[in-house]
Amino acid sequence: MDVVVVCDDLTGANATGVKLTKKGLKTATVVHGLPVPESGYDALCLDTDSRYVSEEQARSRVKSALESIESNGRARVYSKRIDSTLRGNIGAEIEEMLDFSGENSVAIVVSSFPESGRSTVGGYLLVDDVPLQETDVAKDPVSPIKTSKVKEVIQNQTNLSISSIGLDIVMEGHESLARSLKKLSSTYRVICIDAVTDEHIDMIANVVKECSHPVVTVDPGPFTAVYSSKYLGGGKKDKKYLVTVGSVTSQTGQQLDYFINKWKVKPIYAKPKELATFKEKWQKEVDRVVATVEKQAVQAKIILVTTYHPGQKRLDLAEIAEAENTTEEGLAKRITDGLASISRRVLEKNKEDFAGCYLSGGDVTASVCSITRAQGIELADEVIPLAAYGKFVGGYLDGMNVITKGGMIGDKKTLSTCMNYLVSVTH
Repeated sequence: MDVVVVCDDLTGANATGVKLTKKGLKTATVVHGLPVPESGYDALCLDTDSRYVSEEQARSRVKSALESIESNGRARVYSKRIDSTLRGNIGAEIEEMLDFSGENSVAIVVSSFPESGRSTVGGYLLVDDVPLQETDVAKDPVSPIKTSKVKEVIQNQTNLSISSIGLDIVMEGHESLARSLKKLSSTYRVICIDAVTDEHIDMIANVVKECSHPVVTVDPGPFTAVYSSKYLGGGKKDKKYLVTVGSVTSQTGQQLDYFINKWKVKPIYAKPKELATFKEKWQKEVDRVVATVEKQAVQAKIILVTTYHPGQKRLDLAEIAEAENTTEEGLAKRITDGLASISRRVLEKNKEDFAGCYLSGGDVTASVCSITRAQGIELADEVIPLAAYGKFVGGYLDGMNVITKGGMIGDKKTLSTCMNYLVSVTH
């Protein structure tokens, strides 16, 4: 067993389990009261259903959960999954985890969950930039929150020695954070660390990986997933996804804006003016975009290629058609063929690295099928109305997962929704 996560509710257990799965760890959630699988998993998320029980019951359930997996041998990573709004018996459960892990163990608390709008600044937990105590969750009738300071929430529930590391130290970088953590871990049992972005969490994980003390990770999920992957040597290689968008509607623009901001994607813009031609510059633009994609794909998981650029003027295809003695329809197809050619070359050359692709615009989808010599798409599901998931049949991309969507379909979250679906079904 590599990773054991003790969770105070089933939903949180599943959420953290999904993140571990995406890091390449075969993971299962164990519902409170049910037996633990004897083998076959890299990670187990153990539901204790202890968020709203008494402190004494919470301790007992955490202890029982930890003891239940000892027959599988000691895990390499232990984690306490906490609610993203700090509800529950956090202090008591951390204390029980540390008792199990040994007297030299240290709990590293990273309460941030950037993807869900949770960040910690100056020790304060913010929910969509609002201090926790000013949100509706603070009025929880069973477990009200009276402070936004992570350290205080925990300290009110335990006698463990607690310290914190502010965002200023985190932003100074690896060496500064490592010095602070080394100094504090020799004195304190619980250390709370600020973070605002996924990059902060990634850097914190790199530092904590080098800690000389046994570590219990404490967080809503992102920190544990990243730390586990790094500590265990990276898990399996993350699969990549290609997003190709050819539609130029305002609706597409809204979907791209939302997706880029939420997923932190750096778009690669194909210049429609360079593709709307039968001249040599068409091939040069295709080659340029392919080279840019391959360079970005070394680090990025999501590759977005699009002809839609905010503020870009719509091409006058009639004028270009007259100059090249061709038709507007022919030029429009050259644009979609350009995107299709880029997609084929990227996916075919790196087929083992890509888990799937997303194609927006019926013309783009048709062109990709034609250029890749696919016989069609074997349909498996409807993600949303008029957005279908399936696999290419035949051709260069046979078996590749794909989601296709019309350019005029959906609200601003549609692209993000489709990619969430694609990632979930391909892990």
